[in-house]
Amino acid sequence: MNDMHAFASQVFASQPFSQFIGAELVASSSDSAELALTVQDHHKQQHGFVHGGVLSYLADNAITFAGGLALGGNALTAEFKINYLRPAIGSRLVALAQARSAGKRMAICQCEIYALDGESRKLCALAQGTVVPAA
Repeated sequence: MNDMHAFASQVFASQPFSQFIGAELVASSSDSAELALTVQDHHKQQHGFVHGGVLSYLADNAITFAGGLALGGNALTAEFKINYLRPAIGSRLVALAQARSAGKRMAICQCEIYALDGESRKLCALAQGTVVPAA
């Protein structure tokens, strides 16, 4: 595909859950993706931190985009794991994913999720996943 960012933007815009949660596809390249989310009260759990499910969504989707772009098209997450490093406190979350290895049948990707609060940028989660072409 000639313009992978246009392809990625089209795919992202067609994801009802991404639209529902308020996520944005900020940037993409041939093997990376950046997603962001402005934190709202409905994203938080009872302690005021962003819910782990929101972080997990960002990691999963960013990994799938990075892997899918590295594989050249539509893709699915085959598996992923996430480590929560600290509570996500801030006004915005940014997920940066990169394909670290890509072949014909799978891509291994890593993702860092940062919580932004004013000038503060804190790493709050790390994830790794395997992405495969959609059949």
